Amino acid sequence: MTQAPFPATRFRRLRRTPQLRAMVRETALGTGDLIWPAFVRDGHAERDAVPSMPGVERLSIDLLVDAAREAASLGIPAICLFPYTDTALKSETCEEAWNPDNLSNRAVRAIRDAGIDIAVMTDVALDPYNANGHDGIVRDGVIVNDESVEALVKMALAQAAAGADILGPSDMMDGRIGAMRTALESEGHTDVTIMSYAAKYASAFYGPFRDAVGASGALKGDKKTYQMDPANSDEAMRLIARDLSEGADMVMVKPGMPYLDICSRVKREFGVPTFAYQVSGEYAMLKGAAERGWLDGERVMLESLMAFKRAGCDGILTYFAPDVARLLNA
Repeated sequence: MTQAPFPATRFRRLRRTPQLRAMVRETALGTGDLIWPAFVRDGHAERDAVPSMPGVERLSIDLLVDAAREAASLGIPAICLFPYTDTALKSETCEEAWNPDNLSNRAVRAIRDAGIDIAVMTDVALDPYNANGHDGIVRDGVIVNDESVEALVKMALAQAAAGADILGPSDMMDGRIGAMRTALESEGHTDVTIMSYAAKYASAFYGPFRDAVGASGALKGDKKTYQMDPANSDEAMRLIARDLSEGADMVMVKPGMPYLDICSRVKREFGVPTFAYQVSGEYAMLKGAAERGWLDGERVMLESLMAFKRAGCDGILTYFAPDVARLLNA
């Protein structure tokens, strides 16, 4: 029996060797794509593990400076700081959020004073300082928008004065980007960059992060009145458009892997610097499965980050950043 002619194109030809695969690879992941979220605590020479995030620690400022120096040496361009705030400093009016000497601002200044060649990003939201655990101020059970924006502006100005390069408003209050940009310009902080958490969903993937910043158990109610409905995609595009019009320089989608369709739409429709946050729950799932031998840890780590790049992201906030950078530099 005569065999039918095989089609001229055999896709396996270009997969035959590592060299051929490298030549036709469409997407690349590099250390310059990474932002490392790091948790800072008070004290000196102190570190403590976050049980729900294997391998992640809260670091005192002196150790954080050392970690930032190592991150820079690995080629990681930015570190994003999240404070573990003493419960005694939390209140319903959140004044500690704009204290020039709060934990986050002291950490920013320490990294700047150390002369480390790394961009410092900060979180602009009230939940680390709020006795109610919310990203905005609560009045009679309601998260009030405009009063929260006033507080967030003061917080943003304090972080800019401390030396932050990138502000990351993660609160999802309406109008906060425009208010922050106006205040930054009027106070002379014209070069401070805003990476807006423009499409931040009311997700169940944030649980381990709340452990890391000491917010677990403090939250009264949920965040569904200000964070996005996970069912919505068109709304995310409207939020992106608004935040860009108000002065955001970069935008973020959060969480990451469950929302790669949103990342792709943002990049395709707006063509702006687009980032995603591989959040604590995503990290914990992969890390936990790898520790149990259910997954190849290094391979799934790299594959998960490549997915962000393939979807169109310019960069990823990931707790894997130091481990990935070491692998890429090997």
